[in-house]
Amino acid sequence: MSRDQDVYDWLFSQTRHNRERGSAPARALLDRLGRPETHFASLRVVGTNGKGSVCAMLEAGLLAAGVRTGLFTSPHLTQFEERIRVGGVEISPERTACFVGWARRHAQGAAFFDLSLGLAAQVFAEAGVTLAVMEAGVGGASDATQALNIRAEKSGAEKDGTAGVQAVLLTNVALDHTATLGESVAQIAQDKARAASSGVPLLTTAVGEALEVVAAVCAELGAPIYTPVSHPGLFALPRPPRLAGPHQECNASLTLATLRLLGHDSGVQAALDAFWPARLQRFTCGGRTVLLDGAHNPAAARALAQAAPRADVLLFGSLPRKDSAATLRELLGTAPVRILTRPSREPPYADLEALASQFGGVAEPDAALAFRRALALTPLGGRLLVAGSLYLAGTLLAGELAGCLAQA
Repeated sequence: MSRDQDVYDWLFSQTRHNRERGSAPARALLDRLGRPETHFASLRVVGTNGKGSVCAMLEAGLLAAGVRTGLFTSPHLTQFEERIRVGGVEISPERTACFVGWARRHAQGAAFFDLSLGLAAQVFAEAGVTLAVMEAGVGGASDATQALNIRAEKSGAEKDGTAGVQAVLLTNVALDHTATLGESVAQIAQDKARAASSGVPLLTTAVGEALEVVAAVCAELGAPIYTPVSHPGLFALPRPPRLAGPHQECNASLTLATLRLLGHDSGVQAALDAFWPARLQRFTCGGRTVLLDGAHNPAAARALAQAAPRADVLLFGSLPRKDSAATLRELLGTAPVRILTRPSREPPYADLEALASQFGGVAEPDAALAFRRALALTPLGGRLLVAGSLYLAGTLLAGELAGCLAQA
């Protein structure tokens, strides 16, 4: 399959900078495309962490249950087409190029994420998808996927109940994207919870203050809420999932609850066997074990440290818009040796020297060189932990890790 770099250069250049946020721009784009989202039902997955893992488990479970399934996720790791799958298969570069050709003529003002959402909806409609798993980008009410809840008028498919949002899954709430969603857990929970709508079930494994906020919003909007406390049987795990870590057991319980609630119990075992890259993914490189994870905020790093508490070397790379210091602090106890790098070749960059000075470690801006250095410092039979950004994971998967053996 051919890949025209100009297509991706244009698409990736359509940043959100100085463009309107929220659902209105995405709603306008979907209308311009002929409202393709009215031809399939959808599950919205929102939350601070764990969305990708839940989406992967949902897709596996639905496919095993015989459902014609679409999957929309973000970000991608090595190529754009990872974001959109039908029946477990990524779309082709040619399909992307066709859509971008249309967008360059008819949607010049649209942002990257809105364009990706529009392409996914169009692909799903054309492919006869029955149920699409739609991962939010940032937030709930403030996210482009909120456009799936908003329609000017009902189509025939919507009237007979075969389209529309069938359920909302809220994984958890923690501090991230604070400039957009709010400075407190309560504020962020408000935004994410407002992905709910009247009569549509909301399932969540959120706890504490966040759960209190979510429950209040659901009561206000008339959305039935399901939690492990209120419906323990729905959320019960028959065994641990393939994806490693206590946090993945929580993600799996949310997935299974959704499958059971929607009548797709036959997909439970397949959901538990699902794989999703860069989530404590294991490789063997030169007699060392490499653990690759995309933990990119303090809550995710805390969960990673619990799941993988011991390594010999930590390779960490974070985007400057993230709270790099707080995220790195959660991982300090995992390894005595630290190499700090940049997740990608594109600016802006985090201040590696400042992080190295504050927390101890060596700064190596080039991710490939940083990986080689970190691997060389890892003893034979030892462990190298890579974390801080899915962009770093993607860079290494396309480069230095391509020649390593992926463990089952």
